Amino acid sequence: MPKKRTVAKNKSAPVLHCLQPNAAGVDVGATHIYIAVPPDRDPDSVRCFPTFTADLQAAADWMQSCRMDSVAMESTGVYWIPFFQVLEARGFKVFLVNARHVKNVPGRKTDVEDCQWLQYLHTVGLLRALFRPEQAVCNVRSVLRHWDSLVQMASVHIQHMQKALDQMNLQLHHVISDITGVTGTEIIDAILLGERDPHKLAELRDGRIKATAETIAKALVGDYRREHLFTLRQSRAAYRSYQQLIAACDVEIQEYLAGFTSRVDTVERPLAKPKDLHKPRRNELRFDLRSELYRIFGVDLTLVPGINALTAHTLLAEVGPDLSRFASASAFASWQGLCPDDRISGGKVLSVQTRTVKNRAARALRMASQSLHRSQSYLGEYYRRMRAKMGSPKAITAAAHKLARIIFHLLSTRQAYDETIFSKFEMQHMQRKQTRLRYHARELGFDIVPAEPYPSLAESVP
Repeated sequence: MPKKRTVAKNKSAPVLHCLQPNAAGVDVGATHIYIAVPPDRDPDSVRCFPTFTADLQAAADWMQSCRMDSVAMESTGVYWIPFFQVLEARGFKVFLVNARHVKNVPGRKTDVEDCQWLQYLHTVGLLRALFRPEQAVCNVRSVLRHWDSLVQMASVHIQHMQKALDQMNLQLHHVISDITGVTGTEIIDAILLGERDPHKLAELRDGRIKATAETIAKALVGDYRREHLFTLRQSRAAYRSYQQLIAACDVEIQEYLAGFTSRVDTVERPLAKPKDLHKPRRNELRFDLRSELYRIFGVDLTLVPGINALTAHTLLAEVGPDLSRFASASAFASWQGLCPDDRISGGKVLSVQTRTVKNRAARALRMASQSLHRSQSYLGEYYRRMRAKMGSPKAITAAAHKLARIIFHLLSTRQAYDETIFSKFEMQHMQRKQTRLRYHARELGFDIVPAEPYPSLAESVP
């Protein structure tokens, strides 16, 4: 009978080196926070504090008495923000980490064990801090996100007004493009003041409206019921109230943008006029946003196809004008979840799909890439080529990835966008198309001969 082979046991378990000896871990909740420090700093190494401001200050005092200088906490909703600001003001180096990266052992999920696990991972250097821009950028981001929510709620009340008109069989919103414009506002105001004559209401039509007065008069014949008029009046008042709040946000955003440092001398390098002049949209900010962004970024991002002033403003509020925190353009695109997430096991590629990331900057770039489908530029051609090859969803991601790399290069080098640098890539693409065409022709038994150029009109006339 063969002897069993014995494996020598290593009596000394592997020990990870301590990279952050003065590290603490914080588990943040809505009403309480749990803080863990190294056991040799305090007999009671785990403490619980309420989330009142005085208690947060007391927690920071206790951590300073334990000689802590680095803190790790999860990004739990918005509950982490007050304590993060308190610790940052005290001089702590705060690591805000992704909750998915610090999952505890299954079956041992308590607040005490969570903060201890965070403290241990941070001590041995296994945590990576999330990107958070400077405070001035965070200020603009908070107001811009609030502005975006106000715009969405205002659009809901536009739908309520359209619903009330539909229930009264008033087809006004089907014959004019915008019921919140000059013509739509005056007609709805007159209806709510008691006017029912469709021809008198049609006289309020603005001269720029394409629909005729007769068409508008026919659309205003309906059943004016009291309950629907009440709904229409309430929705109109709510919409106007939100418009006042949006205007106040515009003023606040403009004041915050004025506090940013100028990265370009607008006198020596003035901003060029936009190539395409469009009618101001209803939801645009009510000041010269493009000039402010040019002064802050030091380069005009609106020259990039697909990028408008509002998209560039979203990038400023989410990332800021300084991208030095990102090592490369690839790191910047990966942070937005625009790169393939390769998953390989056993030498087999299981998946190359992009990570599911909730990133407002990535969403803005995806929307910008969708607008490239009619662009007569290199990026427009690239998007259409990718869409024919991989379909619309993957083409949008690929175009957004290319936009992210271009923006990183522009903000890092402060060089203006130049479309001519893509001529080399366009020539390479044409060479690949010719090679592929010759290959298919050779398979079918044909040969391709370059055609002679057509003679010009002057050469063809005898």
